[in-house]
Amino acid sequence: MIVILLYLHKLILFMEDLSLLIKVGSQLYTKNPDSSDLGRKIISDSILMINKLGFEKFTFKKLSVQINSTESSIYRYFENKHQLLVYLASWYWSWVYYKIVLATVNIDSGTTKLKNALELLTKDVIEDESISYINEKVLYKIIISESAKVIHTKNVDKENEIGCFESYKKVINKVADLILEVNPDFNYAHMLVTTVIEGSQQQQYYIDHLPSLTDNAKVEDTMATFYNEMVFKMIKK
Repeated sequence: MIVILLYLHKLILFMEDLSLLIKVGSQLYTKNPDSSDLGRKIISDSILMINKLGFEKFTFKKLSVQINSTESSIYRYFENKHQLLVYLASWYWSWVYYKIVLATVNIDSGTTKLKNALELLTKDVIEDESISYINEKVLYKIIISESAKVIHTKNVDKENEIGCFESYKKVINKVADLILEVNPDFNYAHMLVTTVIEGSQQQQYYIDHLPSLTDNAKVEDTMATFYNEMVFKMIKK
């Protein structure tokens, strides 16, 4: 009976988390793109175009031609392309948080939960077929190549104040809590998580473009193994 109650308690907590997942704050759009077919088309095609052209050469004018619509229709959803990029990053990190919750729910071992989370943060992304209009694998390439343009801006403090980076923070806090579950005395949990995320993205960029700057690029799961070993050696009691 106690086991059943504990399971139900965990399930309720999971469902509470789930209700918050894959949702992007309203401050990141003028009109919710997930509310219409056109909005979802804007998101899906912008991901493909930004990946192909690069963020600098991507424009709403080019996107409007691609989706057979008008620039004004795109501006009804996003004030500018920077807001769109922040939206895409926020959506991606909401999705990652969702995957981490799924990979750690109803698991008692803190070590196993942390390993599962690290694997999701460092392994190559696989497209999630349950969300048909977004190609997560391509979106991850944008996160790798364009994420600096999301945070390293003059307006970062203002955007932070209005909650533009909450999805990313949730991922950091979630994994930091898993680290502290394994070793409550570790003093650098948040620093370690951001180092793993940003470092693995940089290594993935090297694998794709400058393989001589990394190791064993052709060996599957090399990066996941490296960061898993690094984290557990650092947090060892």
